[in-house]
Amino acid sequence: MAHVKIYSSDFCPYCHRAKALLQARGVTDYEEIVVDGRPEVRAAMAALAGRTSVPQIFIDGRHIGGCDDLHALDARGELLPLLT
Repeated sequence: MAHVKIYSSDFCPYCHRAKALLQARGVTDYEEIVVDGRPEVRAAMAALAGRTSVPQIFIDGRHIGGCDDLHALDARGELLPLLT
């Protein structure tokens, strides 16, 4: 199984939606980094992703993007191959 890292916020519905999709695709163990109240962590995420919004998702070090990007990848049938 691939290593999945997700930068998220506890109050973000898109974060919850992205995590739900990952779980539906069999990802039960992922690294979650919560950025709430941690501006240095959000800044580090922005430096990696080039974006300041959450979620920001990485699979095996590859930046996937946010929730909509993750769902689009899944709709094209490209998510599962990345996860296995």
